Amino acid sequence: MSVVKKRPLSLPEPNSKQLDAEIDRLCAAGLESLGYGEEQLELLAKKTWQINALKKERNVVIPAHVYQRAEILAGVADLKGDSYKLAKDCTQVDADVIVFCGVRFMAETAKILNPDKEVLLPAKEAGCSLADSITAQDVRAIKKKHPGLPVVSYINTTAEVKAESDVIVTSANAVKILEKVYAEHPRVIFLPDAWMGRNLAKQMGKKVGSEMIVWEGKCIVHENFDAGSVKFYRKMYPGVRILAHAECSPALVDTVDFVGGTGDMLRFVKDTAAPHYMLVTECGLGDLARTEMPDKHFVPMCRLCPYMKAIDLDRILQALADPKPSQRIKVSARIARQARLSIERMFELAEDSAQR
Repeated sequence: MSVVKKRPLSLPEPNSKQLDAEIDRLCAAGLESLGYGEEQLELLAKKTWQINALKKERNVVIPAHVYQRAEILAGVADLKGDSYKLAKDCTQVDADVIVFCGVRFMAETAKILNPDKEVLLPAKEAGCSLADSITAQDVRAIKKKHPGLPVVSYINTTAEVKAESDVIVTSANAVKILEKVYAEHPRVIFLPDAWMGRNLAKQMGKKVGSEMIVWEGKCIVHENFDAGSVKFYRKMYPGVRILAHAECSPALVDTVDFVGGTGDMLRFVKDTAAPHYMLVTECGLGDLARTEMPDKHFVPMCRLCPYMKAIDLDRILQALADPKPSQRIKVSARIARQARLSIERMFELAEDSAQR
């Protein structure tokens, strides 16, 4: 699809009444409880008001991953969730433009599912260490080494890798989909997260190497958590429930109370009663949890993702007003067609709608 160059949009200015109302809205959304001061809230409110005004003018929707900055999630996001939810939501958007607040592989997925829409990623630096750990050439090589084995790829992969895969999974649906794949194949290739692969293999009673071939990719956020510190926190906070993302090391996973994706972790906290909760993952999830569940007490044990935090309100404003070529997501038609098959296969298997 050819993109028609639009003239830069002038930024609307809120009047004092509109600005006060926007500050009140951000406070009600929980930003004040996270420590945002009066002066900071006033600066943020002007930007969120401008972004929301431009969204209406350009018919824009903003999906935002739960690891994004709190002011993005509370102030401008139309869709919030984990990788699976956002991918599914993006199949149903009614907008001309998608400004994706996440990382590149997520924006690529949105483009694959919406080939006729303009998809923008406000920060070109918003990559992913897992996605960068493997290439399409690597996948072709491992398929050549293990002919006939189905390739199950974590969603944290590039469009080119998805195009070489048989089915995509997320941390929320990996077990369910792998069970269905194993029902027809004794061995599978799982890419690219080595720790997630090992955690899944242990959970499912599969042997790494003989029944599950894994790639040695890791997430720069989750590989830095220390399993030894869990015992310390349990002593400091009696009764604490510790939740870890499935990308964490098997050594850490063995010490916690719950393992899953970000959506699973939030649901667990909502549905249980405990004096304290610790979310072992990127810090954005803890911020979101505190705003959505102010009556719960959260103990911090998180790491910032430099890729997720590359996007801020200023970059969103700039992308809306005058998008740069580097912010436009492009996926070739051939790659998009092939990648879409593996993504749609995920939807089918995850939602029990696959033909048997």
